[in-house]
Amino acid sequence: MSNLVTAVGVAASLCTSLGFIPQVRKMWVRKSVGDVSEVTFYQFGAGVILWIVYGAARRDPVIIWANVVTLATLVAGLILFYRYREDGS
Repeated sequence: MSNLVTAVGVAASLCTSLGFIPQVRKMWVRKSVGDVSEVTFYQFGAGVILWIVYGAARRDPVIIWANVVTLATLVAGLILFYRYREDGS
């Protein structure tokens, strides 16, 4: 049963960790972030950091690594956001 639970956790983490990649790719290809909310990055980032803390407290490597990957994707997206935003501020 433990292996099945771990497999479900890994599958879930792949879905959520890789879920933001299409948005980052879209921003990169279009070199535009006009339809992206800056608040989303910070809100989602705060949640991901809290998940990393939670995973560390539970000593659960699946939770930790899934959210580290997600955080890296968010950071890449945030870099693109500031690089391509139109208002220049």
